[in-house]
Amino acid sequence: MEVNGSSLRVLGCGALRASQKNNMSVRLTEIFNGLEQVLHVHRPEYAALEETFAGENPKSAIAMGQGRGIALLALGRAGVPVWELSPAEVKKAVTGNGRAGKEQVAAMVCARLAIQALEGPADVTDALAAAIALSHRLPRGNF
Repeated sequence: MEVNGSSLRVLGCGALRASQKNNMSVRLTEIFNGLEQVLHVHRPEYAALEETFAGENPKSAIAMGQGRGIALLALGRAGVPVWELSPAEVKKAVTGNGRAGKEQVAAMVCARLAIQALEGPADVTDALAAAIALSHRLPRGNF
C-alpha cells in the first residue's frame, strides 16, 4: 500500500497458500519462500501484523502462531520494521469501532481504498485493514 497525503493506494494484495498435502515443515517453507518473494518485489518500508487471537480453537491458534512466526522471520531477514496491532485496534482504525464485525470491516476497507469488492479469502481483507491501521501511525511511504 502507498500513502499519499490522506489517500491510500493498493499496490498489490493476495494470500499465500501452501498445499494441504504436504507436512507442516514443507508448508511453512512454501509460505516463507512466497513471502520472501513478495518482499523482494515490493520492498515495503514497514509491515503490520495483527496480534494472535486464540479464540476457542487451540489448533487454529497454534497454526496461526506458526504462520505468524514465519512472517516475522521473513520480515526480520528483509530488515522490514514490524508494527504489531491488536484486532480491536485494527477494527477501530478502519471502522471507528473496535468490536466491528468482519462484514463491516470489509465494507469500510473497500470504501477507504475506493474499490468495489475484494476477491480472495478474508485474510486479504484482514491484511488490508491492518495496513490501513498502520497508515494512521505512519504518515508516508510504502508498506
